[in-house]
Amino acid sequence: MTVLDDKLTPLLGAKTAKALAGSLGIETVADLLRHYPRRYDERGSLTDIGGLEIGEHVTVMARIEKVQRRSMKSRAGNILEVTITDGRRKLQLAFFNQAFRERELKLNKTGLFAGKVTAFRNNLQLANPEYELLEGDDLNESVMDEFLGIMPVYPAAQGIQSWAIARAVRQVLDTLDDDGDADPMPRELLAEKKLESLHDALRQIHRPESWPRLESAKRRLKWDEAMSVQLIFAQRRYSTVSRPAPVCAAKAGGLLEAFDQRLPFELTPGQHEVGAKIAEALSVEHPMNLLLQGEVGSGKTIVALRAMLQAVDAGRQAAMLAPTEVLAAQHARSLREMLGDLGQAGELGAAENATKITLLTGSLPAKERKQALLDAASGAAGIVVGTHALIQDTVSFADLGFVVVDEQHRFGVEQRDALRSRGSDGTSPHVLVMTATPIPRTVAMTVYGDLEVASLRDMPAGRSPISTTVVPVAEKPQWLDRVWGRIAEDVRKGNQAYVVCPRIGDEPASDKSDKRPPLAVLDVAEELAAGPLRGLKLGVLHGRMPPDEKDAVMRAFAAAKVDVLVATTVIEVGVNVPNSTVMVIMDADRFGVSQLHQLRGRVGRGSKPGLCLLVTEALEGTTTRERLDAVESTTDGFELSQLDLEIRREGDILGSAQSGKRSGLKLLSLLRDEEIIAEARVRAQQIVAEDPALERHPGLAGMVASVVDADRAEYLEKS
Repeated sequence: MTVLDDKLTPLLGAKTAKALAGSLGIETVADLLRHYPRRYDERGSLTDIGGLEIGEHVTVMARIEKVQRRSMKSRAGNILEVTITDGRRKLQLAFFNQAFRERELKLNKTGLFAGKVTAFRNNLQLANPEYELLEGDDLNESVMDEFLGIMPVYPAAQGIQSWAIARAVRQVLDTLDDDGDADPMPRELLAEKKLESLHDALRQIHRPESWPRLESAKRRLKWDEAMSVQLIFAQRRYSTVSRPAPVCAAKAGGLLEAFDQRLPFELTPGQHEVGAKIAEALSVEHPMNLLLQGEVGSGKTIVALRAMLQAVDAGRQAAMLAPTEVLAAQHARSLREMLGDLGQAGELGAAENATKITLLTGSLPAKERKQALLDAASGAAGIVVGTHALIQDTVSFADLGFVVVDEQHRFGVEQRDALRSRGSDGTSPHVLVMTATPIPRTVAMTVYGDLEVASLRDMPAGRSPISTTVVPVAEKPQWLDRVWGRIAEDVRKGNQAYVVCPRIGDEPASDKSDKRPPLAVLDVAEELAAGPLRGLKLGVLHGRMPPDEKDAVMRAFAAAKVDVLVATTVIEVGVNVPNSTVMVIMDADRFGVSQLHQLRGRVGRGSKPGLCLLVTEALEGTTTRERLDAVESTTDGFELSQLDLEIRREGDILGSAQSGKRSGLKLLSLLRDEEIIAEARVRAQQIVAEDPALERHPGLAGMVASVVDADRAEYLEKS
């Protein structure tokens, strides 16, 4: 009998096995049986030609009576016309541009022919039908089984076609061992969820007896995929919390209390609720691993700062990690401004119980970097802000108790693990991950599976509304003049503006596409300075500028010494200039829905309303335009994130395109299978809590490795 780990060569022969391996990377029985059909065709039962009806899907057994090839009259190409008969009536077959079939469709050969019945010139016809030629009069049962009923259609490749894959699958299934003990899923789970056995599910997904049995098989195999992902995250979560964390209990009369007393505004109910949850988690010796998601401007930074102050009050240090040096410098300035004299330890005029905020990035001058390293290592700095430079081996902390990671999706799993190992005395610091791109629940459960999730849904009082308008320059080119006029008007009122472009402009030219290259910062800034925005003070900001130049430009913009900042998406996160009221996004169709939402959150951060103008050449009625219209219609980031998922599909999240790996997740849908994902998460946590290494569940351990290999697991964690 055949088992899943068997190699295919002894079963299928060297030629077929080589074709499967070379074209599709399929080498074992498991690989082949996990290569699921991409769709199914239903062939009608065996029918006499005389009983055919137009529109039916039928299968007929007949003999080839005539074969001729002719050129098409209306367009280039040829038609192979085949007349078949069952002895009583005749039927026409038409193969378009498939002259090669003439070599096998020989006169007097008998075969099974299947397709949809159509009419052509008052004659019944099957266009491009599937067929299986029979040897002599030998119509055996296996041929009939293959050709009637629900037929799988497989993802094929050059070198091996769908029907060859179907035949290989059939050969393997005929000898597959039906050993219930080999099923990786616990029997009690199968019984509780009324799931098919793995053997039956694999058989039914490839050779379904009926549509209900096919759906039942898919449900079981989706459970395999969901459990595999959730077991990985449950193990990661278990290994993380198994290390003790430094206890950072709240302290009366400390920095946090002093900061709260000075706040010039009321915290939102959401900030109170999440803040209390974090405060409680920091007070125990199990590491907190929390994903805090919220709208742009929902006040995540205040929540993070209050948590950092609790850690400092407990005698620990806090670190804040930002994805770029621009954002790290911005965070350091923002924290100092919010804390005032409470963050000026060692300076004249500092509060009595003040702490010190230190910025540590890779591009600091040698003298400043040396001092920043000393502040972190000695404990003089209660709060250290920086980029990934913070987790290099050369950086040490006196007693790191709490880490805040801003925009986690820009960091890899290795960097997160490095952060978690930076505690002293074998402890793992508490970790708070923040994202301003709201995530649908299914994505959070699947991609951020090792983190608990909290959300800030309400906005602080006083936040100004942001209106968004699509500017369709292909249809209404004159609107672009109005865009620049609006910026000039706002600047005259004392406000500032952003112009965002998808490209820098110093990249080498590419002639690979006829499509116009995306607009570039350097080109647009030059045109605006010489044209519609002449006389205004323009600044340029992009990712390839030296760090000190980037910081200088941001400082000048924050100080209102620059009227209009022409930039790439380097200003996407964290940049806070309350005086900016207008954002123009050029070639807006080149950005994703969530990214557009993130970008527009840079305006309307003060007392004046914000305006975001999405400039595009996309035409009305196109999918691209629909995305922009959706951004125009709502400022609810949670609603937009769901829309973004529906537009991009889960392929961008779980698919092979981004990771460069062949995905092991083929049936599970983040859009449609939320219930399975949620149930699998709960069950995976229960199993890992009792059996962390899956030693008592070898089947599950093997399933994890086969469905989600190490590369895929790492990709999921990095997403």
